[in-house]
Amino acid sequence: MDAGRAADLYDAVVVGGGPAGLAAALYLARARYRVLVVEKDTFGGQITITAEVVNYPGVEKTEGHSLTETMRRQALHFGAEFLLAEAQGIDVDGDFRIVRTSRGAFRCFAVLLATGAHPRKVGFEGEETFRGRGVAYCATCDGGFFTDRDVFVVGGGFAAAEEAMFLTRYARSVTMLVRRSTLSCAESIAEQVLAHESVRVRFNTVLEAVEGDTALRRAVFRDTVTGRLETYAPPEGETFGVFVFAGYEPASRLAEGLAELTGQGNIVTDREQRTRTEGVYAAGDVCDKRLRQVVTAVSDGAVAATSIERYAADMQRKTGLRPQRPATAPASSGASKASAPSGNARETEGGFLTAEQREQLAGVFARMERPLILKAEPDSRPVSEDLRRMLMELAALTDKLTVEWTPPSDGPERPCVRVLRADGTDTGIAFHGVPGGHEFNSFVVGLYNAAGPGQSIDPALAEAIAAIDRPLDLQIVVALSCTMCPELVIAAQKIAASNPLVTAKVYDVNHFPELRERYKIMSVPCLIINKAKVAFGKKTLGQLLELLAEPEAGQTG
Repeated sequence: MDAGRAADLYDAVVVGGGPAGLAAALYLARARYRVLVVEKDTFGGQITITAEVVNYPGVEKTEGHSLTETMRRQALHFGAEFLLAEAQGIDVDGDFRIVRTSRGAFRCFAVLLATGAHPRKVGFEGEETFRGRGVAYCATCDGGFFTDRDVFVVGGGFAAAEEAMFLTRYARSVTMLVRRSTLSCAESIAEQVLAHESVRVRFNTVLEAVEGDTALRRAVFRDTVTGRLETYAPPEGETFGVFVFAGYEPASRLAEGLAELTGQGNIVTDREQRTRTEGVYAAGDVCDKRLRQVVTAVSDGAVAATSIERYAADMQRKTGLRPQRPATAPASSGASKASAPSGNARETEGGFLTAEQREQLAGVFARMERPLILKAEPDSRPVSEDLRRMLMELAALTDKLTVEWTPPSDGPERPCVRVLRADGTDTGIAFHGVPGGHEFNSFVVGLYNAAGPGQSIDPALAEAIAAIDRPLDLQIVVALSCTMCPELVIAAQKIAASNPLVTAKVYDVNHFPELRERYKIMSVPCLIINKAKVAFGKKTLGQLLELLAEPEAGQTG
């Protein structure tokens, strides 16, 4: 056997870290096959934004994030490897498949496409113009912006029904706009919606357009049976919200030329999850299937994994190459210490951090090259005490973090923690509020990037960061419950840690309402560049760099 050629070889590379990809990784690693999971956003997939999962067999009730985080830890325990990167292409090279990513190329015998799907835009007039100004796609992230407002939910499927009921926690009224004459979700869910006293359902109705100034002021509906148009306007001086849950588009771009696609873009597979190209498999919501649920995605992943096991074994015999077997983590640890801290930072009986988080953080901090100072700037609000407790717990885990506490004052930027180098110079990274919830991981990654060695990125992206030659002040407004915010935060902090002309300041919208009012923010994440240009929605590092390269990005407000 050629040990050199086998050293960088994987039995399988899984593209996509949702339930299908995680299940496949778990099965492959447990069978002692070397597997790498590549995910560009957040491990867990679309289900992470679901507040309540009650139909997964064996689990009475859980959150989507908790369910998939458990899957990830199980796969990690059996030796699966994980990489946050964007898969850019797949090449067939004889007996091998090459997966090109934003962080390098990876050679393997088999590729599993578990890329899932992303929310579909409806295309009504004004949808893009008012994104973040009243048009939203995540009730968990943005529902609070519409407290005591009228809200319209576009769609009649499971996601629309679930989110409509969720939005009743905030909205004055919730109206579902359903194109057809019935709801297309399970009957039990439909019955809940129709019986809900705070949800109104308008069948045979589509949203034609929204209009407004800095916020929504008018909507136009069309009856699909009669064609009659109807105009809605909120009370004088008020606005309203539109939440779009009109299904999902399969993320099948990587399969083009390798697999047969349906007219809707879904990947066609056989019963073994194989595509028409040998060594290329697909699983989960990206596939052509009748039912798209977590349980069917997990099933697809398990079926694909067992099929890949047989294929990889055949290829090992054919090539004489055997990838390194995965190392199983000790049963007591539950996860590799070198992994990024999992889950949300939340207060426990013993403090702000869980025991598992402390163990994982110790591994991350041990790899940091240089010490950092966490300069805390409190105000008189109780949130400052939460910030103090969290920072002290972090510093207690390592000698590479020192906390400096300035006297309290009620300035507009407080409470805040600024990340400084050991010599007192500013890294450009700051968090205003307490970096908990979904922003805990991104804060830790920011520390790792500031201290070095930092996350590995594509050389072209590193060059683009170095090429920034004008001051850029990036303010990122987030909600700690938002699953779409961390990717933008991590990207902005990476740029700030690598280029002294860039600062990345993160604000918890719940503690800085003046920012929300000043920029008319009705969705997160919200990016404000040099206090002038405003952009909404999650962004990869590449997408953020493209935005910052635009001429108007350098203008100041």
